[in-house]
Amino acid sequence: MGIFKKKKDTDTRSVEEIVFVEAQNPEAEKKEESKGFFAKLKSSLSKTGGGLLSSVFNTHEKIDADFYDELEEAMILADMGLETTQEVLDSLRQVVKAQKLTAPQEAREALVELLANKMQPENEFLAEVEQAVILIVGVNGVGKTTSIGKLSNYYKLSDRSVVIAAADTFRAAAAEQLTKWAERADVPIIKHGEGADPAAVVFDAIASFKAKHNDILICDTAGRLHNKKNLMNELAKIRRVISRELPDTPVEVLLVLDATTGQNAVLQAQAFAESSGLTGLIITKLDGTAKGGIAVSIKDMLNLPIRFIGVGEGIDDMRPFDAYEYARALIGEK
Repeated sequence: MGIFKKKKDTDTRSVEEIVFVEAQNPEAEKKEESKGFFAKLKSSLSKTGGGLLSSVFNTHEKIDADFYDELEEAMILADMGLETTQEVLDSLRQVVKAQKLTAPQEAREALVELLANKMQPENEFLAEVEQAVILIVGVNGVGKTTSIGKLSNYYKLSDRSVVIAAADTFRAAAAEQLTKWAERADVPIIKHGEGADPAAVVFDAIASFKAKHNDILICDTAGRLHNKKNLMNELAKIRRVISRELPDTPVEVLLVLDATTGQNAVLQAQAFAESSGLTGLIITKLDGTAKGGIAVSIKDMLNLPIRFIGVGEGIDDMRPFDAYEYARALIGEK
């Protein structure tokens, strides 16, 4: 299919032709995709956390004690956590006083800014700018396998070459499930048989990564609880292999958390942070019964950047985390 050309001095294209040309514009398509993802995120959060918070701003005519009381209750119900909620509200009161705000809708914009600033990553995600290894950790059932498939698809569509290491050899059929996702994303996968040494799988994947000059190596790991010492030792062994074979390649360790578990996700993150050298988080299942505020709480409590969020089962339903976009969806539109 071709692109219609514009004449020298005047644009005599029909409306259909103009639409046709715009449809070929990759940047326009990306913007539409981003809008679609934001709409899905907003829809997901509006059913729970976003709906709770938005109603406070829409039902109050002035900023008074009742407004703050209801907002506090809504933030806690949205899984923001008591400590984080109190910190945010204290900051909001200061902004309201300093800027002499009187309308709840003005306070809404101030709260969006406060939450976005609180969730904003303090450093750049290495895998976005250079060659990197991404080690995925987390307990079973949080969406680890699907997250790897979606990440692979995201990077493939971003013109990055990806290889997957199926290093979860502990769980039956884990490699087979991951293989299906790899096929959907059209990326290669390195795997061994069930019960094989996970570090050996990673070693072979690194050999392929080097030989083919790939950009991103994504390593699955066995779903582990923080108190399973042997599994934690296994993870340490994988890290040693990566450090030895790719000494100059940055490694991101991303913990996958299920947003529907609420404050339990904070406890999981704390446990993994102590033993796994976490560098960031992936929050999944925001399209379920998740209340959304958990993202604020986790970032506040652990100071770990949220790198990706998932809002659906589709292979393209995971995107890089945008703090301001998320805050807007969480608070809801006017």
